[in-house]
Amino acid sequence: MFKKILIANRGEIALRVIRACRELGIGTVAVYSEADRDSLHVRFSDEDICIGPPPGRDSYLNIPRIVAAAEITGAEAIHPGYGFLAENAEFAEICDRSGIVFIGPTADQIRRMGDKAEARRTMIEAGVPVVPGSKGAVEDVDAARVEAERIGYPVIIKAAAGGGGKGMRVAESADVVESTFMMARNEAAAAFNDARVYIERFIQRPRHVEIQVMGDRHGNLVHLGERDCSIQRRHQKLIEESPSPAITPETRQAMGDAAILAGRAIDYSNAGTVEFLLTESGEFFFMEMNTRIQVEHPVTEMVTGVDLVKEQIRSAAGERIGGPPTLSGHAIECRINAEDPAHDFRPSPGRITAFHAPGGPGIRIDTHVYAGYSVPPYYDSLLGKLIAHGSTREEALGRAYQALEEFIIEGVKTTIPFLRDVLRHPDFVAGKIDTHFLERMQKAG
Repeated sequence: MFKKILIANRGEIALRVIRACRELGIGTVAVYSEADRDSLHVRFSDEDICIGPPPGRDSYLNIPRIVAAAEITGAEAIHPGYGFLAENAEFAEICDRSGIVFIGPTADQIRRMGDKAEARRTMIEAGVPVVPGSKGAVEDVDAARVEAERIGYPVIIKAAAGGGGKGMRVAESADVVESTFMMARNEAAAAFNDARVYIERFIQRPRHVEIQVMGDRHGNLVHLGERDCSIQRRHQKLIEESPSPAITPETRQAMGDAAILAGRAIDYSNAGTVEFLLTESGEFFFMEMNTRIQVEHPVTEMVTGVDLVKEQIRSAAGERIGGPPTLSGHAIECRINAEDPAHDFRPSPGRITAFHAPGGPGIRIDTHVYAGYSVPPYYDSLLGKLIAHGSTREEALGRAYQALEEFIIEGVKTTIPFLRDVLRHPDFVAGKIDTHFLERMQKAG
């Protein structure tokens, strides 16, 4: 087991990793930008090093400075958290060449799943159900027209190196294929410095359901059930739950088996998530694989009792992971962001003047903020996550709503009122949701 780990991240995930390390008796090193000097992950780590000015490119994305910080402090491993460098294959390779363990999958695994066209080809070869579409990247407009006619309209054109909803455009008919193709390519080039795109059938009103997997370096790979992440705004998740209210035991088994097939196709190790689209008829199709710990990992922890971050660390240290866990109860996570829902979710940085976290049975709060904390304008707006667990979905939902009622954050605008509205919406309560639910809810007023 490692003696010291550097956390190459900030905010609540950095604190989350520090807690796991302490339980394992491992020393921690926090890195921080000048904007995060007063952050709690700096205060609670054993050692800390400033790695640059506020912009992420000069600090949390600065690979030489992060590796140098690990070498200076004698850290044997680096945990990247999520975001920033978590799915950066070059960073994983540099860590390996520097004799530092990257707590995550291998660079090759990151690279293969990060290229969406390559991931699609890999899943087809492995026998994992994929959305009907092109086998790989589509090179030009003429090829795009041919593929779209073969697949059938509407189609969605996606960036091969994409993620986060960027470089994605829907073509409803042949008349708009050329303009849609060019827009998707231009967005892909601007966002990822990679203009390649591929084409899939556009599935109307799908659910977004993902399977958490965990592997070790001894060939063991298990899945830990599913999470329903259908409550999204502009492809960004806001509420997640486990298990999915739309999944039957038979579908859960089939989807879990497909996720294991996907992982075994690349000999996957460490934590990962295989994401699927679930149709209204019950079919499911591979969408992508995220090669890191997810923001929403706590809902899986609450229903399985497995500490996923500790499992990540154990796996990276060469230990064997445990067997498949038993699911118990239901968990719901609400992401609380410093945003103003009344003004198109405009970011709301500033000083938090009052802060009170709720409690009670089944309530977990993962956050890095406190009264007096200044929310910087440079990073993701996530302030924290409220996770509620109950013996049933109804109980978890009731606890989540009550906890949101008790949650006090003043000084900045937050998404708490909006989340309360979602949780008491009749369709959400009934589990009748899909990835376009929030669009319909907002249009209805």
